[in-house]
Amino acid sequence: MSAPSSSPSPSPRKRVLSGVRPTGPQHLGNLVGALRNWIRLQDLYDCQYAIVGWHALSSEYMNSKVIRANALEVALDWLSVGLDPAKSVLFLQSEVKEHAELHLILSMIVPLPWLERVPTFKEMQQEIRDKDLNTYGFLGYPVLQAADIVIYKADFVPVGEDQAAHLELTREIVRRFNRIFGDILPEPETLLTEVPRLAGTDGRKMSKSFGNAIFIKDEPAVIRQKILPMVTDTRRVRRTDPGEPNDCPVFTLHKAFVPKDAREEVAQGCRTAGIGCLDCKKVVLDHLLRELAPIQEKRKALEANPKAVWDILEEGNAKARRVARATMDEVRAALGF
Repeated sequence: MSAPSSSPSPSPRKRVLSGVRPTGPQHLGNLVGALRNWIRLQDLYDCQYAIVGWHALSSEYMNSKVIRANALEVALDWLSVGLDPAKSVLFLQSEVKEHAELHLILSMIVPLPWLERVPTFKEMQQEIRDKDLNTYGFLGYPVLQAADIVIYKADFVPVGEDQAAHLELTREIVRRFNRIFGDILPEPETLLTEVPRLAGTDGRKMSKSFGNAIFIKDEPAVIRQKILPMVTDTRRVRRTDPGEPNDCPVFTLHKAFVPKDAREEVAQGCRTAGIGCLDCKKVVLDHLLRELAPIQEKRKALEANPKAVWDILEEGNAKARRVARATMDEVRAALGF
């Protein structure tokens, strides 16, 4: 009697790595631009999502004690919107010391001009004027970012098209390392994702640093207070003036939270002056608050038991360490240490 044939084992999932600086709670721009996509990816890939505290330290070194509290805020938001520790590894970068070791090693081989040409270095210095970012650590943050990615041998990094060039520096660092020490680190690929531009309360891109953010955890009354006075299409000076929704900051919220049929009805009403700006805002508030209600309910339950959240992160730290240590064993052997 012949032995039963065994079915082939499934091929391992490709790995995705992404992270967030713990600068406070997540806002609607984070939800629309990243978290919704991360939730989808965790059913398709082996996902590693890091709260990157050392990156936060590069700008918050004078106020470092806020980083731990901010990390908890991020974790609360992640868990409440649907990131699942049973599907993804959620962890604290600063608790996996191998990141720092690989960062140090990579920093020895990265030419200084590579870092000086990174556009975000000067952009963030201009954007964050209340902090001294003229430091070695801030200049070298792309090297730490590269270490964060390649220490897990990530296949993909999800980014918007405007951020894709930043990943190319990681790829250059990997190529230089491999030329010097041998083929150890894989080059990560860009996983291009659509990142809608979400306007903040002042019409600019939503950002904590601009002080115009609507946070996932904001109470409904607070969200109303932020949205109702928002700037709209400047064409609509009077209620009877028609407008163009695609030029209206509030309509970016419609695109993110209002179903297509209802959104098109609002757009038509705007273009014909059939509705006023206040009517438009009430529609988006209705849909936004409905989506956030279960998320905020779950968040409040998690807030009541922060130890459980820290336990989830510590479990993720342990999983991340095992992978990171294996990579560092290879790296140290390649260096001859």
